[in-house]
This record gives sequence, structure tokens and C-alpha cells, in this order.
Amino acid sequence: MDLFQLETFLAVAEERSFSRAATRLHRTQPAVSQAIAKLEGELGEVLLDRSSRDGTLTDAGEVLREYAVKLLNLRVEASGALTELRELHRGRLNLAANEYTCLYLLPLLHEYRRQNPQIKVAVQRALASRIPDEVLSHAVEIGVLSFRPDDAQVQSVVVYRDELVFVVNPRHAFAGQQEVAIRQLGNQNFIAHNIASPQRLKVIQTFKKHKTPLQMGVELPSMEAIKRFVEMGNGVALVPWLACEEELKSGALVRVRVKELQLERKLRLVYRRQANLSHAALAFLKVVENYAAAHGEPFLYQPERSL
Repeated sequence: MDLFQLETFLAVAEERSFSRAATRLHRTQPAVSQAIAKLEGELGEVLLDRSSRDGTLTDAGEVLREYAVKLLNLRVEASGALTELRELHRGRLNLAANEYTCLYLLPLLHEYRRQNPQIKVAVQRALASRIPDEVLSHAVEIGVLSFRPDDAQVQSVVVYRDELVFVVNPRHAFAGQQEVAIRQLGNQNFIAHNIASPQRLKVIQTFKKHKTPLQMGVELPSMEAIKRFVEMGNGVALVPWLACEEELKSGALVRVRVKELQLERKLRLVYRRQANLSHAALAFLKVVENYAAAHGEPFLYQPERSL
């Protein structure tokens, strides 16, 4: 039983004539008769009383007509829903980001929602190390990462240039200096993030390279906590510029350059390489590309080749 058969059956039931139903459907009368006969054969029921001249329905025909109307109405509804998705009048955008990379999304989500107010946006908080798996398992469509995933199934696009900055509170002895050497940091108490990352490893390696001890006396679970703790005078920190932009502008934190610690961070959008992305996700990528073209650095849009 398919929708064409049901449409043919309803046309005969409503027109009360095989010939008029054929005209309505732009089919030949034999094709209509064959469709009805096939439907009756599949159901094992006679649907039309052939002895009557007006195409009277049997009891089985009356039952089927009720369901046929519902099914054909659902087809129209489904087609309309798909049209709404294509035209972005409905849908959902699922993203994954951690506390830091979520900050990058805010201006883009603002623009995306301005253009597509009917699309529901859900940003799932996730550990950066797990985001590629979240993408590959279809839990989310797009993730935001500060490192390049090594899985060939994941497509990545560089979308933002950031850097690690050395920050102190305004009362710190380094606050009045524009630049210090890494060897001057050997006796400083660093407030660190307690989650391992490629950037943390680079920092540790840089201190080792310059034979300078790295004292991480306190480890905290969030960037917000790290910034607040440094503001209170409990130590110094290396944090992404994006995460402390407001504090640097307000003077709550002071940036001091360390010439040996020029560590760039590239943020990437990642998604399944062979994915048929939703209309909502494709529209988001277009917003990101257009935003980068309009605003320039640090925003950009550079697809990366697979490793």
C-alpha cells in the first residue's frame, strides 16, 4: 500500500466514478482500476461496491477512507515542514563548546539569531577533548576547538586567531612593566586550569626549554575562577586573550608581555567531513564566513585540509 494507491482510492471515493477520478488524477481509467485492484489485493478486502453505479464504499472502504485522509494530510504536513526547514522558518542548531571557546560564539550567535529568529540554538558544554567524538556520534553537528583534530573524518575550519596572555593584578610588581623575560617567572605562583590541553603542554615545554621552573601552586576548574583568583592577588596566570578581554579593558587585570611566550591559539569549527549538514547548520557556517569577511582579524574563515 503506497500513497499513490491511497490518493487514487480517495479520488474514486470522492468522485464516485472511475472515469472522473482518472480525469482528476490525469491518469487513464485502466490505470485507476488497476491501482484500486492492487490495493484491494494487498489488503484482502473489497473497497468499492462494483454493483452500484455511484461507486459506493464497502464497510472496509469506509474504514480505509478515514485513514487515507489522515495519511495524505500528513504527507502535506511533512512537505510543508521540510519547506520550512529549507527556508529556515524552523529547525535546531546543535553546537558543542567549552567555557572558553563559547565566548567566540557569542557575536556570531547574535548575528545568526538576528537573521534566523525561528531557529532554536543549543550550545552543549563539553570537554574539548571529547568534542570530536560528540561530532562523529551525531550528538552535535558542529563543535568549537582550540586544536586541530587528527581524525580524518572531521573537517575543520579556522575561524579565529587568539593568543595566550600573561596576566597579573594591578598591584603586582610586574604590572608597571610592558615586558618581562621568562626567567623572571620562575618564582611566580601560576594559577592554572586543571584540565590538560595541547596549549598547557606547550607552556610546560617552553619553560623547560628556557630552564625555568613552572610553579602551578593552584589549579582551578574554570577560566572565570582563575581570573577572579588572580584579581584577588593570589598569583599570576596565562589565559586566552578572548577570555580576559573585558578585564584587560577595565583594568581588573594587567597584561605583561613575555617575549619567549608568544603562543597563538587558533579556534576551529569542526563537523563530520561526509555529513549532510542541516539547513540550520549550513546557514550558521555562512554567517561565520560572512562575519569574518565583514570584520576581518581576529575573525577569519579558512578550511583546513585533512591530515
